[in-house]
Amino acid sequence: MTREQLFHIADDWFQTQSWKPFPFQKQTWTAFLQGKNGLLNAPTGSGKTYALWIPIVLDYIQKNPDYKNRHKQGLKAIWITPLRALSVEIKQAAERIATDWNVPMTVGIRSGDTTSAERAKQKEKMPDLLITTPESLQLLLATKGYDKIFKDCTAIVIDEWHELLGTKRGVQVELALSRLKTIAPKMRIWGISATIGNLEQAAEVLLGPESEAYRNSVLIRAHIDKKITVKSILPEKMDSYPWRGHMGLHLIDEVMPIVRKSKTTLIFTNVRSACEIWFQRLLEKYPELAGDMAMHHGSISRETRLWVENAIRNEELKVVVCTSSLDLGVDFAPVESVIQVGGPKGVARFLQRAGRSGHQPGKESVIYFLATHAIELIEASALKKAVKDTTVEDRIPYLNSWDVLVQYLGTLAVSDGFFPDDIFEEVRQTFCYQAMTRADWQWLLNFITKGSQSLQAYDEFKKVEIESDGRYKLNDRRMALHHRMQIGTIVGDAVMNVKYLSGGYIGSIEEWFISKLKPGDVFVFAGKKLELYRVKNMQVLVKAAEGSKPTHHASWLGGRLALSAQMSELLRQELYDANSGKPSVELNSMAPIFRRQRKESIVPNADEFLIEMFKTREGFHAIFYPFEGRFVHEALASLLAYRISLLSPITFSLAYNDYGFELLSDQEIDIESVLDNNLFASIHVHQDLQASLNATEMARRKFRDIAVIAGMVFTGYPGKVVKSKHLQSSSQLLFEVFREYEPDNLLFQQAYRETFEHQLEEGRLIKALERIQYQKIVVKHCEKPTPFSFPIITDRLRERLSSETLAERIKKMTAQYMKT
Repeated sequence: MTREQLFHIADDWFQTQSWKPFPFQKQTWTAFLQGKNGLLNAPTGSGKTYALWIPIVLDYIQKNPDYKNRHKQGLKAIWITPLRALSVEIKQAAERIATDWNVPMTVGIRSGDTTSAERAKQKEKMPDLLITTPESLQLLLATKGYDKIFKDCTAIVIDEWHELLGTKRGVQVELALSRLKTIAPKMRIWGISATIGNLEQAAEVLLGPESEAYRNSVLIRAHIDKKITVKSILPEKMDSYPWRGHMGLHLIDEVMPIVRKSKTTLIFTNVRSACEIWFQRLLEKYPELAGDMAMHHGSISRETRLWVENAIRNEELKVVVCTSSLDLGVDFAPVESVIQVGGPKGVARFLQRAGRSGHQPGKESVIYFLATHAIELIEASALKKAVKDTTVEDRIPYLNSWDVLVQYLGTLAVSDGFFPDDIFEEVRQTFCYQAMTRADWQWLLNFITKGSQSLQAYDEFKKVEIESDGRYKLNDRRMALHHRMQIGTIVGDAVMNVKYLSGGYIGSIEEWFISKLKPGDVFVFAGKKLELYRVKNMQVLVKAAEGSKPTHHASWLGGRLALSAQMSELLRQELYDANSGKPSVELNSMAPIFRRQRKESIVPNADEFLIEMFKTREGFHAIFYPFEGRFVHEALASLLAYRISLLSPITFSLAYNDYGFELLSDQEIDIESVLDNNLFASIHVHQDLQASLNATEMARRKFRDIAVIAGMVFTGYPGKVVKSKHLQSSSQLLFEVFREYEPDNLLFQQAYRETFEHQLEEGRLIKALERIQYQKIVVKHCEKPTPFSFPIITDRLRERLSSETLAERIKKMTAQYMKT
C-alpha cells in the first residue's frame, strides 16, 4: 500500500469526525512512515495524540496487508506518559482508531494502578499497543526474557517530554531507550513536548547526542495560532503599601462574575493548602455553589480525582479549585476560563494552565491572573508579554546521575543479567552519561558486586554476582524482590518530629528546613522560639530560647515555588519599563505604589541595583533587590550575611521573597565599607556558600534520596514501610562512612554536586552576582519601610502570627508608614 493510499485512510476518518488534519500532523505521519525518529513540539489540545497513534497504526497496515485475516500477536508500540491520569484518554484515542478502521489491535495500560490479574494476563499475552509510565517500563526490563517482549516493537512515544526532561525520571527513560535501541533496532523513538526554551537540546537528550537515532531524526513544530488571552483581576482601589492579601482572598468577590459567565472555571492555586482554603471560603461566601464545585489535588484519593475529571467532561461542575494535578494533558472541552491565583513563577507553567481552557484546536484560551499582593501585578504584566512572544524556560537535563544508573544496572541484573562492555557502550550513548569514563564504570561495577571500597565486609551490599561467562546477574530472590519493589526515582520528603530535650512533643517539620540549621541556631516554630540542640534519628531536639533573636522561621516545601530564571529576567525588564512612560494596564494600576516608592526611595533602572536601609523598632534593616527568585535570594542572603560577618562581628535575621531579601540586625551595617570589600564578588562563592549554609548537612539530606534510589537502603514492603527515622539513620551512617573512609565515592560526591547545582542553584547565583557587579549600586537611607520592602517584612511576620493577628498588625503598620 502506498503512502498516498495510507493517508487516504486517515483523511477519510478525519472527515467522518468533521475534522481536518493540521500540517504538523501530516508532517509527523510522513516522517514516521519514512522510518525517522523525532520530537514533536505541539501545544496542548492541538491533536498531538493522533499525530502519532495514526502513523503507528498505518505502519502496521502497510507491513501486514492481510491484517484483517492474519493478525500477528505481540507488542508493537509503547506510549510513555508521566501521569497515570492521562492513560485512560490516550487508550481511548488508540481504541477509537483501531475500532473505526477495523484493525484488530488491542490496547492496554500498565502502571501502578494496574491490577495483579491484568498484569498476569499481560504476562501471558502483551497488548499490541501499551500505555505505561517510566517506572513500569523499568519493571518490564526487570522481567526475565524481556528482550522477547520488545524485539518486534516498532515505536515508542514519550509524551509530555518537557515534564520528564530535567528530572531523574527523564534519566530513567534515557537508560531504557539505550537498551531498547539494541534489542529492537527497528523501533522509532518519538517525543511529544510543549514549548520549552531548549527544544533542540530536548531532542538531543531524548535520542542520545551521538546516536544513529539522533542523526536520523526530525524536529517538527506545530505552527498553530493558539490565541491565549491574559486578563488581570484588578482591585478597585490600589493601596500605596501593597501588603500580602490572604492568598488573594480579598478579591474573592471579583472571581464570582467570571465563574457565573463561564460553563466551567478552573481556579489554580500553587499549593495544596491554598487550594483547600479557597474551596472552603468560596463555599462559605457562596453556598449556592454546593454541588457545583469540587476540589482536585494530589493528596486527594484517586477515585475522587477521577470522579472530578469525569464530572468536568460531562459538564456537571461549575468550578473546580485545583493545583498542578490538573496542569497536564486531560482534555476538558467544557472549561472556558482559568483563574491563576498568585504568580505561577514560570512562563511554561502559566501557558500549560492557560491551555486547560479552550482545550480544542482553534479555540481561544482565557486565563485570569489574580495577584495575591499588588507587586505580583508586575508578574502579570511580564507574563502577558511572555505569552505574546512565546518566551519560555529551558529545562536543564541531569548529568552523571550515578544513583539512577546503579538502580538500572540492578534492574538488568535482576532480569537476564548483562555483559558490562555491551551496556557501557549503550549507556555512553545517552546524554546523561556521555562523559562517563571507564574508571567511573569500573567503580559502579565494583559497587554493585562488592559494595564499594568501604562496604566490602557487608554481604547485603554484594548484590550482583559475576558468572563464569562474564555475565553480571542478581540471583538472590529476596534482593531481587526488594529491587523490583523499589524501582523509581520519586522519593518523598521525610517529616521530622520536633521535641524538647526535657520531653514534650511540639510538632513535625520537613527535613529540608532543618538541614539548613546548625546546632545553636534559633528558629520560630509553632509560635515558640527554639534553639536547635541536635538532630538524632529523625528527631529534632530543641531547647526553649525565649530571650534570643531567631535567625529562621519554619517553612514548608508546599509554598516553595520560586521564580524561574526566565521569569526573573522578564520581571526585571517589566520593572525597568515602569520608568519608561509606556507601562501596561497592570503597571498603570500600580501608580500609587510607584509614587510612594519614589517618594521613599527609587524604582531602579536596568543599570541600577537598589539597596534600602532603614530602622524600625525591630532593628536595622538592609533590603537588597536582585529580583532573582526566592531560592537564589535564600542562598544570596546567607552568602552576604557570612561575608559581612567576616568583616565585623554581627548577627542577622534573614527574610526573603521572589523580589529581594532582608538582613535584619541590632546594629547598623557600614554599607560603604562592606561594598568596598567586594561584597558581590563572584569568586570564592562555592567556599563561602559551604561555610554560610552548612553544606555538609544539606548534602547529608540529599544523600538520603540518592541512597534510596541506588538501593542502599530498603524502604519496606507495602503496608510495612520502613519508618523515615530508620531510613534517615541508615543513610546518615553510610554518608559518614563514605565521608570518613571513601571521599571519592561517586554517590557521596553526587550528594554535594546536586546540593549546589539543583538546590542552591549555584550557577544562577553566580550569574546574578556578575550582573550586579556591572550595575551602579544605589544605597537609599530611608525614613521608613518602602512599598517594595513591605511584602518582605510582612512575610517574616506571617511565619509567627495567625492570619487575623497579621491582618491587624499590617493595618497598623500601613497607617503608621502612610503618615508623611
